[in-house]
Amino acid sequence: MQTHIVPVGFDYDRLIAPLVREHLEVDRVILLEGAVGSEANVEYSRNLAEKLEKDYRNLLGAETERVVVADVYDYDAAFEQAFALINAELDRADDAAVWVNISAMPRTVSFAFATAAHSIMVEREEDRQRVHTYYTVPEKYLETELAEELRKQRDLLDDVVEAVDDDDLAKRVDDRHGAAEDLLDEFDERGTTIGAKEVGGSHVVELPVALFSNVKPFEEVILFTLGEHGEFESVSELAHELARELGEEYTDSFRSKVIYNVDRLGPGGKGYIEQEEHGKSYRTRLSRIGELWVRAHSGDEDDELSV
Repeated sequence: MQTHIVPVGFDYDRLIAPLVREHLEVDRVILLEGAVGSEANVEYSRNLAEKLEKDYRNLLGAETERVVVADVYDYDAAFEQAFALINAELDRADDAAVWVNISAMPRTVSFAFATAAHSIMVEREEDRQRVHTYYTVPEKYLETELAEELRKQRDLLDDVVEAVDDDDLAKRVDDRHGAAEDLLDEFDERGTTIGAKEVGGSHVVELPVALFSNVKPFEEVILFTLGEHGEFESVSELAHELARELGEEYTDSFRSKVIYNVDRLGPGGKGYIEQEEHGKSYRTRLSRIGELWVRAHSGDEDDELSV
């Protein structure tokens, strides 16, 4: 079973041509559609997904499924979705392989899916050869060709407006000439995009490196507890909460066990926990990568609470 996960942006050839030309086996395709953006962008991407869905079936005989990415700029949610999707496909069969095409869609989604794939390779070492990420280089970009064609149309409108006798038509031609001129000025000054959009209260969307390590059962309980409660003022406070949740007696031995495992999960270990010194204690909370780990594994929490 060969499954290809394909985020759909504004590309067509790069999402299907390599599979056809390389004669790759394709049994199943999951098309990811973005639901955030301008109405025109969302509609354009949806139309491409419909065309790809038909062509994957007709040209490759593949089963297809379309999945919505609710917010293409939410890296954490995209990572969680990718982690669940890839694991689910791997679990379909012992010989299942997953291929993730990162050629299209906003970088947040592409990076999230690529990093999730790499993290799964680390966690499921025995399945490492069954997970693949790939990118296809375009033969050419259309933006510059479109700009050059628009320049020619603008110059043609210069000539047309001089020869038009109808005042209404002359105004319409002049309006189109002005719109083309403004768009070309922006393209020459700024390239293919404009501005910097604020997402989640910031103009910077951090893309953390999240290559997960294998986590032992008691470490899992610590991470899920931090995920549920947020920050603890000290490791002792965390240990008290863990003892209460696990129904164990709080002893020096239990506290030492918590300290040891928190150290293993901290900056000098797996990097899932960060601590801030305050007085004689250390405020303890999940790091950004720890938060991603909890989000990605939250569906397994109920099965992992025994130690």
